[in-house]
Amino acid sequence: MTDRAPAPGGLALIEELVNTLRDITTGEDALDTPEGRAAFGITADGAAEARELREALRAACLAHAGHPPHREVTPLGELLAQAPLRVEIDARDGSATLVPLDGSALVARVATAIAEARTDGTWPRLKACEAPDCHWAYYDRSPAGKGRWCDMKTCGARAKMRRYRSK
Repeated sequence: MTDRAPAPGGLALIEELVNTLRDITTGEDALDTPEGRAAFGITADGAAEARELREALRAACLAHAGHPPHREVTPLGELLAQAPLRVEIDARDGSATLVPLDGSALVARVATAIAEARTDGTWPRLKACEAPDCHWAYYDRSPAGKGRWCDMKTCGARAKMRRYRSK
């Protein structure tokens, strides 16, 4: 729940999808609204699958930050195995990119974004806030890549204050 700059490249899609669960404690979910679903090109029928993908992505983001999954989820690899992708070769320079066969398939767009982020080394920097009442996704821009909270002013300050009071 931050005003940070969005993650770079295709990771912005993943960050935005994970953060559709606006409030983990109340369950406020952007995928419950037609506008929220339209942002990802899904219908009400596809919302349950999008939520399953979202929570698997959140678990991966938590793992990037060194935290266990927040709950039992379908492994991300299983969900991404359903992604219809093809390799496209650029005739000018021979470079290869993954392209979704169905441009609207959310899982294919996510798989493409992860493949690109894995290639450029940015995938491990997409993390989830360690605060158990938050788990908001954020892109860790810290020089050492050791960020722990989505926002130092809210989640970080609360965690530090709790630690101080416990002493």
